[in-house]
Amino acid sequence: MSGVTAAPSGTLPISAVERDTGLSKDTLRVWERRYGFPLPERDPAGDRAYTAQQIDKLRTIKRLLDRGHRPGRIVSLELAELQRILGGGAANEVRPATHGMDFDAVTDLVRTRDVRALRRHLNQAAGELGLARFVVDVVAPLNARVADSCDRGLIEMFEERLYTESVAAALHHAMHGMAWPAGQARPRVLLTGLHQESHDNGVLMAEAMYGTAGCLCLPLGPRNHVYDIVRAATALGADIVSVTCGAGCPPAQLHHALAELRARLPASTAIWAGGESPALGRRPVRGVLVLPQVDSMLEEVTVWRLAHPAPSAAAA
Repeated sequence: MSGVTAAPSGTLPISAVERDTGLSKDTLRVWERRYGFPLPERDPAGDRAYTAQQIDKLRTIKRLLDRGHRPGRIVSLELAELQRILGGGAANEVRPATHGMDFDAVTDLVRTRDVRALRRHLNQAAGELGLARFVVDVVAPLNARVADSCDRGLIEMFEERLYTESVAAALHHAMHGMAWPAGQARPRVLLTGLHQESHDNGVLMAEAMYGTAGCLCLPLGPRNHVYDIVRAATALGADIVSVTCGAGCPPAQLHHALAELRARLPASTAIWAGGESPALGRRPVRGVLVLPQVDSMLEEVTVWRLAHPAPSAAAA
């Protein structure tokens, strides 16, 4: 008998998938951890073994990447949706920067692990632009660029983590100097992420934006279960529950969690969902407002206040 272990029938090892698709082994492993795809089987030796269906999807993803699409926007999509996008032409152009920061230079700082210089650049940008513009014009597009570089194997996971922590430090530093609203300010916004999320700064970015809008922020942090979110919203008297949904959250789990959250909270408590997850715009949940851009909440807060006027002094 041969001592060679065979892969499950109809599958290919990771080295063959790398040659077939043009996607590196490191990229495949990163996507597996970040997006839950591909999810290979295991051969008797415990090595990854990819099915024909997974390889077909990976080929399509590679073609879309070559057209400029970002991994975080497409990896979790179904093959039929990927093929529809493939037939629709090139990706939309990224809007031009308005802040003067050299994103290529900042990404190089991440790649070379120059944390001190990276933090200096971020703190300087926050000071010059103000908190809201820093989040919208710098942090949001930089997050996308660094995640894309990691997905393509251009930077390592730990380097992305160094970047994430540097952004968090810059945001905390910028928010420390803010004049936060008084305890009676409204709306009262509970800021949270779902427990399926990996690390990101989405909740912190949301806190910065709601804070600049004069909301009373109640940050619960990322990775919370629906039960705990409901308990916190009830105990803290939240007017709005802001849910940050990252690209790594599986679409089916995201939809189920938002639907469960809506069912458990009273109709008087609004649920606003935003973030990088492409699933937000594809399968809406009744009673959940989707915020398409990082600054969308500014307009929505204005709308909320018009619908919920504060009692006048005379009425009091």
